[in-house]
Amino acid sequence: MARVRKLGYRWNLRTLMATQGMFSTTDLAPLLAERGVVLSAAQVYRLVAQTPERLSLRTLVALCDILDCTPADLIEPVVEAAKARATATGGGEVPATVRERRPRRAEIRRVQ
Repeated sequence: MARVRKLGYRWNLRTLMATQGMFSTTDLAPLLAERGVVLSAAQVYRLVAQTPERLSLRTLVALCDILDCTPADLIEPVVEAAKARATATGGGEVPATVRERRPRRAEIRRVQ
């Protein structure tokens, strides 16, 4: 079975904040606001505590300025090996357990 590369990333904001002596999410909100990025307390908490799926470039640039880092310091690419899914066209023999579970054509009979 072939292996497929699964791409991901590691979000290092919390670690970089700690190196700057910031251990609370409330420390970050006013620094972001000074740079024109106004976020609610809940949004700042999610930004720090969770890995974001989307991030505006303005927010990314503000974080890099606050933490004196580059985007590569904040976002670390990670490659994981993942198994490819088997397909019916993948060639090879179909296991007996799969063959036994295939549906049979229905028979319609008239009741007399």
